[in-house]
Amino acid sequence: MKKSKGILGIDIGGTGIKLGITDVTTGKLLTKRYKYLTPKPSTPEAVAQVIHTAMEEQFSDYKGIIGVGFPAIIKKGKAWSATNVDKSWYKKNIAKYFKKEFNTDIYVANDADVAGFAEINFGKSKVDKDGLIIFLTVGTGIGSAIFYEGQMIPNTELGHMLYKGDIYERYVSNVARKKADLSWSEWGERFNGYLEHLDRLFSPDTVIIGGGISKKFSKYEDEIKVDYQVIPATLKNEAGVVGASVYAYSRSKKK
Repeated sequence: MKKSKGILGIDIGGTGIKLGITDVTTGKLLTKRYKYLTPKPSTPEAVAQVIHTAMEEQFSDYKGIIGVGFPAIIKKGKAWSATNVDKSWYKKNIAKYFKKEFNTDIYVANDADVAGFAEINFGKSKVDKDGLIIFLTVGTGIGSAIFYEGQMIPNTELGHMLYKGDIYERYVSNVARKKADLSWSEWGERFNGYLEHLDRLFSPDTVIIGGGISKKFSKYEDEIKVDYQVIPATLKNEAGVVGASVYAYSRSKKK
């Protein structure tokens, strides 16, 4: 039997830090997905300490590479935004900092990018990877990932497109739905307008809806009228951890 390739993935968010070891050949978690609260303030030092604690408690024998999904624009391991974490992360080279902290190679990417990477490779929904796929995480805001012919186009931040003097995620996120007290049908009409805008820009073959709102897909599905496939994500809360692991493995093979 082929030996599994287990790699630790870490999904860092504004409220929680999730960790787990994934078999990167199957996309299945080999451990539980552990969650620790993101410290306040979420400085690099405080976040690193939480991860140290988690690794000591759950993964003390782990010696391999680590993949990290981080809520920021990431270029060459460095954060170029810091919207949902402490501002001291801005321009911080996360890959180098964590490599020094954890004494192993670190592979960092935007959190929505790695979640989408997991979904298109291991999600149960059948999508044509030869086409253009947009993955959206809809929750507090809107995260996004674009894949063309299976290749990731990173750092798209499609929730930050300008709309009505603001940005789209403040109009169509789940938080925006609750703030405006919209029914699922009313929100679905709004969201369909956003999907129409994406169609004019990218002409996608498929849009996959992730995040907490994916669980309610049946409540607004009838309002989605665009001429391309729109489907809910299937990996749910595991996508970030699985994606971080698989992303790290794919990058390490290119070294």
